[in-house]
Amino acid sequence: MRNTASFLIVVGFLILWEISARIIDKAFILPSPLQIFIRLWELKEVLFLDHLPITLLSIVMGLTLSIILGTAIAVWMSLNSSVQRAIYPILIASQMVPVIALAPIFVLWFGYTIWSKVAVAVLITFFPITVNTFDGLSSGNKDNEELFLTMGATKKDIFFKYSIPMALPHFFSGLKVAVTLSVIGAAIGEWLGAQAGLGYFSRRMMTQFDGAAVFAPIIVLTFVGILLFICVTHLEKRMLNWRTKS
Repeated sequence: MRNTASFLIVVGFLILWEISARIIDKAFILPSPLQIFIRLWELKEVLFLDHLPITLLSIVMGLTLSIILGTAIAVWMSLNSSVQRAIYPILIASQMVPVIALAPIFVLWFGYTIWSKVAVAVLITFFPITVNTFDGLSSGNKDNEELFLTMGATKKDIFFKYSIPMALPHFFSGLKVAVTLSVIGAAIGEWLGAQAGLGYFSRRMMTQFDGAAVFAPIIVLTFVGILLFICVTHLEKRMLNWRTKS
């Protein structure tokens, strides 16, 4: 029932968009969904063979580094309260600076290489992973931990057999947010400084006043984000199947 409602909302939105675009009749400003999908089909080889792999590489590299960096910082903060008090405010402050303002700086530092896009993706995605993982590691019951200690468990045992399983649902919650943000981060990085990629292609088409071609890469990026979210959700169900069995 919910899927049917979502489908009807999307269809209704597309119909309204199509009608509005035909009334305005300025495709370089507001192309219709039909025009966009026709242009997407015409540009499929350029988008999917030339630009999509570069954007996917930026997304995967950014997510990988964010997972490594975010979980490492979260574990460090959970094990040391002094580190938590020192680093947590810095994490918050890092999200106060607009990414759109830092992206040109990354281009200045790394040039028009993939690393400027990866840096933007990391900056945007590591925060939800770090915060959610830290919350998960800190969500354990102290009484349970003391019980484990009295039963002969070491702190290492408690961390790997109690804290980590408790943190995994929180980690996946952060990861589901991060995968969608990684697409945005890669696109922003390519939009502001790149020689290839879907974001770069969209910006290039804007200079040619090809409205449908500007939207076409955005449609591809949207489906990439949805697919990544579905993959993470599937992985979460596979790794956390013990929650449904208990």
